[in-house]
Amino acid sequence: MKDCGDGEAESGVGKLSPARGEAGSGQPRQGPAGDEPGAMDRTHAQLGSPRLTGLAPFADDASSLLILGSMPGEASLLAGQYYGHPRNHFWRLLYALLDGGEPDADYKARVQFALSRGVALWDVLRTCEREGSLDAAIRRPEANDFAAMFGMHPRIRHVFFNGSAAAELFRRHVRPKLPAGDGRTYRTLPSSSPARAMSFEAKRDAWQPVRDAWLELGRPGGSRR
Repeated sequence: MKDCGDGEAESGVGKLSPARGEAGSGQPRQGPAGDEPGAMDRTHAQLGSPRLTGLAPFADDASSLLILGSMPGEASLLAGQYYGHPRNHFWRLLYALLDGGEPDADYKARVQFALSRGVALWDVLRTCEREGSLDAAIRRPEANDFAAMFGMHPRIRHVFFNGSAAAELFRRHVRPKLPAGDGRTYRTLPSSSPARAMSFEAKRDAWQPVRDAWLELGRPGGSRR
């Protein structure tokens, strides 16, 4: 594995299979009823910090880039959306970097835009305990199954961490379970979260590696120049 960069984070989690679209369609689907995005284990909640379960991943057969957060913040869990906080820069960044113009107002259209550009969305953690939205408050984390994710989506060649917390959680809880030298590149970006005190322009410049990887892969979904 190759690894480089630095940053901070906030984002989403989920189970692997429910989020896949129909083969080759690129159409995202939500998880089944009873496994709701952002579900909270009430038993744990009564004892103290709530046990949180995040969002199902979005990926399809064309996915070649994967952007990982740590665990969704409260606003994202309540909305059932990746990067649902209105001041999170994620969607503006993605559209700006991948020639999309202004982000669509509709969330499903935003997800479809990401998939059309070959970008999959997920998070490092499947569940954790946490009060509030800060990554520093995460306790008892449990990681998602990335061996299964990469097995189902072998075209993913570039993995980007939306912040240093996501990168550190991956290093501690996922990387030891993956084979060495898997041929993927891993890079940490400054968090798109409003908690990361950087201007949009500064974050856009720091996220340029996402565009570089997209160009390297032939601009999937974009106009050819």
